[in-house]
Amino acid sequence: MNAVYRDDANASAKKSRMDQTFRDSVATIDKEGGRRYIHPKKPRGPLYNKRTVASIVYLALFFSLPFVKVGGEPLFMINVLKRKFILFGQIFGPEDFFIFMLGMLTFILFIIVFTVVFGRVFCGWACPQTVFMEMVFRKVEYWIDGDQVKQRQLREMPWNAYKVRKRATKIAAFWLLSFLIAHFFMAYLIGMDEVVRYMDEGIASHFGTFAALALFTTVFFFVYYWFREQVCIVVCPYGRLQGVLLDKNSIVVAYDYVRGEPRGKVDKSEAATAKGDCVDCAACVRVCPTGIDIRNGTQLECVNCTACIDACDEIMTGLKRPTGLIRFASENHVARGEKPRINTRILAYTGVLAVLVSVLGFMLASRDDVDVTILRTAGSVFQTLPDGRIANVYTARMANKTRKDIPLELRMEGVPGEIEVVGDRIVVGKEAYKTATFIIKVRPNDISKRRTPIRIGVYEHNELIKRMDATFMGPVR
Repeated sequence: MNAVYRDDANASAKKSRMDQTFRDSVATIDKEGGRRYIHPKKPRGPLYNKRTVASIVYLALFFSLPFVKVGGEPLFMINVLKRKFILFGQIFGPEDFFIFMLGMLTFILFIIVFTVVFGRVFCGWACPQTVFMEMVFRKVEYWIDGDQVKQRQLREMPWNAYKVRKRATKIAAFWLLSFLIAHFFMAYLIGMDEVVRYMDEGIASHFGTFAALALFTTVFFFVYYWFREQVCIVVCPYGRLQGVLLDKNSIVVAYDYVRGEPRGKVDKSEAATAKGDCVDCAACVRVCPTGIDIRNGTQLECVNCTACIDACDEIMTGLKRPTGLIRFASENHVARGEKPRINTRILAYTGVLAVLVSVLGFMLASRDDVDVTILRTAGSVFQTLPDGRIANVYTARMANKTRKDIPLELRMEGVPGEIEVVGDRIVVGKEAYKTATFIIKVRPNDISKRRTPIRIGVYEHNELIKRMDATFMGPVR
């Protein structure tokens, strides 16, 4: 396309895009504020097929991971009630909360960087809400109610035996799917073994758990049966964040208004040469799961599901015109023909992300299997023993993050002294916490001031695993 034609097309497109009143409302809410249901046409095409394959892999992982175990424990588990977290087979406890926070910050920043470069591809291809809605519940809905026209006819028809049967079948199917999904979400919280045990022991033995499960099921059912795309539009803040995350170099699902405008119906007359490639068929609108017209530009409702791309390409192919009227592109690419380029903001975000990932990786790699905290027992004072030595009482709090029992031994380092453990020897059970009390005895000649820094070595089978610093209190000299 030459520069003169591009300038003329830009002027025409600018004039047709001046009206921005569509941004004053959303497709799912009518003028009175009531719910307007969206009945998208069943999508089809190469990108939809790729999304289907990606969703199959996604769902296969979701439903299979709770059965995967490492050392007898789930591969993933986030048990908030018991404060036990397992990620990729590694056990984390409350003392690792800072690692979780850093991991969350890294994930959020990754989404920001990804959005700056590639728009909301995550929303359309990997977000659980979209995957379950479009690739599970929506497919079941098409199977039960039919495509777009049949769904609208069913909604508008008066209640009769046919409509009752259809609605009852759909409600039952959606509820069973929600119940199944709730079970697997619970498996990620408490482990699949516990879920199976609860099921075997019955509702009476675990009524509280069953009530929580019923609540989750109800929420899922409500979201996928009624609330649907409004989760992305009303609840999720991501759509609004893209207003500050996207720039003119971000790759999004975009309508090529330079090539498409001015729109017009298919016309073989000479006047048709002044028209763009868009034939105003509204195929892109009919397949949109959030009910928008992508030709109006980037909108918060767009989740980059690419259904409009497939629909438009099918029309263009039928008219023997080039595909890609709607495609993945940046605003600068559409308006000026510029290819996406890396800008300062992308470099800055990427740099911060690289730092966070490096720090997170270091913290995970250097994370100890046993966490030990040693403190002087609160309210205690030093004592002088009959043999003249000075004694202080300490408390050690230990957390075992492994799947084996670990025997520990405490030894004085630097300052000569004896450590006497009160009670049995220290053995920290697997995935358990233990508190031990011990006494440190030091000769008066080995301390020179009231507060003497000391170091305690923590050993496992005569192998040093950690050194801890403490303070030994003694008489003023």
